[in-house]
Amino acid sequence: MSGNTGRNHLTEITLDEASIGRGSPDIEHERAIAIYDLIEENHFNPVDDERGPYKLRLSIVESRLVFDIATATDTGTDEPVATHILSLTPFRKVIKDYFLICESYYEAIKTASPSQIEAIDMGRRGLHNEGSTVLMDRLGGKIALDLDTARRLFTLICVLHWKG
Repeated sequence: MSGNTGRNHLTEITLDEASIGRGSPDIEHERAIAIYDLIEENHFNPVDDERGPYKLRLSIVESRLVFDIATATDTGTDEPVATHILSLTPFRKVIKDYFLICESYYEAIKTASPSQIEAIDMGRRGLHNEGSTVLMDRLGGKIALDLDTARRLFTLICVLHWKG
């Protein structure tokens, strides 16, 4: 059951296949879950636009993050809404740290104690929240979204950034 109501949400999200490489099974799993959860429940509203619901295509072009937004219509004649291009520079450190802690987490779940896994996971969630906050700040005045939507989009940005 979808938690989306009204027009201010995404009904479809695609990642530019040219921008991504194939990741590990763990990365692919994170990608699939983020897309599923994002479509199930999100708040996404381009500023000054009420034509939603929306479709989003995420890509990386020349080291920039590109948000291509269109309306999602039943007729298949989607209208472009906006394209926002963000520098990846503000994300680089948090993404790098997030990848490192994710690798530690995936290794830890094989052999570490539950308390060690929990400690690493807390750090992982903290970095994920930090990246989500950076995303919300960078999209401020362009796209209104809630923290859960920002968290799922940050996961997808990480997948795009991960070049197999």
